[in-house]
Amino acid sequence: MEFEYKEVGSEEFAYEYNQNGEKLGEITWTILGDVMVMDHTFVSDKLRGQGVAKKLLDTAATYARENSLKMEPVCSYVVSAFNKSDEYDDIKA
Repeated sequence: MEFEYKEVGSEEFAYEYNQNGEKLGEITWTILGDVMVMDHTFVSDKLRGQGVAKKLLDTAATYARENSLKMEPVCSYVVSAFNKSDEYDDIKA
């Protein structure tokens, strides 16, 4: 499963998973200085329960680490993931 990096707006970005022209998953954020404000995670009912949201978050986390950015969780999925695991402690804003 590969995710496509997209620039949605001047300071808005996303990783998306599309299949046959249908968006099946995405994680979005805005940039404020050196912080990725994680504001939305979506996974289609077709893919729920397969770990796609975590894969999207992990892809965004890799992007943050590679670009010396921090992440501020806003959407409920990212807030929950940050609270459940210490694997993101190095990039928490």
